[in-house]
Amino acid sequence: MFIAKQLKESNIAEYLLYMWQVEDLIRANGLDIERIKDSIIRPYELDEERKRELTQWYEDLIDMMRREGVAQSGHLQINKNIIILLTDLHLRLLRSPKIPTYGANYYHVLPYIVEIRARGDRRDVPEIENCFDALYGVMLLKLQKREVSRETAAAVAEISRFIALLAAYYKKEKNGELDELLADE
Repeated sequence: MFIAKQLKESNIAEYLLYMWQVEDLIRANGLDIERIKDSIIRPYELDEERKRELTQWYEDLIDMMRREGVAQSGHLQINKNIIILLTDLHLRLLRSPKIPTYGANYYHVLPYIVEIRARGDRRDVPEIENCFDALYGVMLLKLQKREVSRETAAAVAEISRFIALLAAYYKKEKNGELDELLADE
């Protein structure tokens, strides 16, 4: 919760990847708050009030996961909303003649996105979500200490740079710095 709040303000892409990981941690603990307390919350050196806050946050996420039917797989609506916001921003940036570098970056990674979509079963999701799928998949492989091919590592590095650029524009938009640039369209 504390990390999530900080990431949501500083880097929306890292926030989303973190939240996907939290969803998976909750699933790995069987949506059982007692197991989550033992494996995740207790190891933190927090005062009792902050432990209660963190416990409540996990309980709320568990409840949402059950109500939204994502206990086994999928993502919470709050996380899907981030993809929707980023996709909307992505499309506005692509249409903007005032930000040609964004389009150039997108077209640079587009072959990787096309390849990801061709390989996977998630062609029905926005391209931005496919990018996050790739980033998250490689992150999981690394956490499992599994090998990542040189080609995959190169593709993910390019996708990571592109998503970092989108996240930077998202932050500018949240700070009101992008309005002027896109206003005359």
